[in-house]
Amino acid sequence: TPLLVVGYLFYLLLGAMVFQLLEKQAESHFRDQFQLEKLRFLQNYTCLDRQALEQFVQVLLEAWEKGVNPEGNSTNPSNWDFSNSFFFAGTVVTTIGYGNLSPSTVAGQTFCVFYALFGVPLNLAFLNQLGKGLNCHLLTLERWVQKPGRAQVVQTLAVATFLITGTLLFLVFPPLVFSYVEGWSYGEGFYFTFITLSTIGFGDYVVGTNPNKHYIPVYRSLTAIWIVFGLAWLALVFNV
Repeated sequence: TPLLVVGYLFYLLLGAMVFQLLEKQAESHFRDQFQLEKLRFLQNYTCLDRQALEQFVQVLLEAWEKGVNPEGNSTNPSNWDFSNSFFFAGTVVTTIGYGNLSPSTVAGQTFCVFYALFGVPLNLAFLNQLGKGLNCHLLTLERWVQKPGRAQVVQTLAVATFLITGTLLFLVFPPLVFSYVEGWSYGEGFYFTFITLSTIGFGDYVVGTNPNKHYIPVYRSLTAIWIVFGLAWLALVFNV
């Protein structure tokens, strides 16, 4: 146990140092660039003063925190239509919680607490049962390949096929779809895929939020279903 604690703390310290090394300079650059853009804006629009600009920036931040995209206009699709609400419910029970959208009313926040209270254990039970079902098929396959006359290489190929098929379905092909629909690079799509299925859910990349794109109504609902089955597959991989 002491060795595990030391290793865990060392891993956190290592991550902190690497992230600081990689991100701090870029953050300083973006901060300076943002301040320059504000100065240029004030120079181009002399009718505004710095206080008025800061107030408007605050309005934008509050809108973003409430889930309203500052881009576009009032014709932007609702964040709380059925498809988006279904997607949000999935992010709650799976504990992904992207953070780009959250209930703003007291009633919504109260319901979210009780919904998560019962939904998170229900989701874990569902994923556990789904994993057991998949595991039964693996055990059947394992018993089949372990019969006399069937080489060990067949068993290895069977497990490899399971891993490769799942990797293609849940980690390789989805970024292609997200890249095409969202306009991301493949790297950004893969990053979103992994951050989602690992339930980290930073919220820097979220599907179906670009106001300049037209999405099919079931797009985010299908994404939520992909997330659930992807989580079950990933849990089974860890178990294997």
